[in-house]
Amino acid sequence: MLDDFLTRAALAGIGVAVATGPLGAFVVWRRMAYFGDATSHAAILGVALALALSLPIGLGTMFVALAMALTVSALSARGWAVDTTLGVLAHSALAFGLVAISFVPGVRADLSGLLFGDILAVSRTDLAYVWAGAAVITALLLWRWQALLTTTLSEDLAHASGLNPDRERLALTVALAITVAVALKIVGALLISAMLIIPAASARSLSRSPEVMALLAVIIGAVSVLAGLQLSLHFDTPAGPSIIAVAALIFTASVVIAPLKSR
Repeated sequence: MLDDFLTRAALAGIGVAVATGPLGAFVVWRRMAYFGDATSHAAILGVALALALSLPIGLGTMFVALAMALTVSALSARGWAVDTTLGVLAHSALAFGLVAISFVPGVRADLSGLLFGDILAVSRTDLAYVWAGAAVITALLLWRWQALLTTTLSEDLAHASGLNPDRERLALTVALAITVAVALKIVGALLISAMLIIPAASARSLSRSPEVMALLAVIIGAVSVLAGLQLSLHFDTPAGPSIIAVAALIFTASVVIAPLKSR
């Protein structure tokens, strides 16, 4: 079964949806959309470092994504304007990464693949890597779920409950870095944040509890993957953008349906 490239693509995409669904819920709740965008842009610099040092690309992207996330968190804690900091660091890291790749000897990187993903070229090794990352993220979020919810609701309430908001923020940062490293080859740097935000935003208007929203975000992400792949196959369109286009249509439908449910 795994010899079929479309089956591997579907399984890999569902693995990404499993990782981005619950994490995307926290990104939406905490208004961290630009945070995910900056982290994914920085992953291109990680690709360049990995190629230059002959390291696994996943390791390089995870290292740089984590470094970017921690840097943004540290600067925002010191009072820097978060939107400005994210704008400067995200686009700078993306530019330096693209330039650095061109200087790596003997390497001709597929920049469109890095930016928009190449889900149809997923190998068995990539598939194992994606699902291993999804399992780690799921385990981390399940372990810290209640603490993360409390901290998201109110940091004062978290302190009163004996929780450390900085530690919970670090857990989210690590999960975000792992997600970026896992999803880079599948949907690309420019579309990772879309997979984090759009399914979760769609689920938010249709859910009555955080747990339902997280689960529904996974389902919407998986449906977007499967429908997007079918759309790509039928109309010969790029697979990654097709997946996001389907997710956007589902979001539009959720916006229309939500007011009807409340009546």
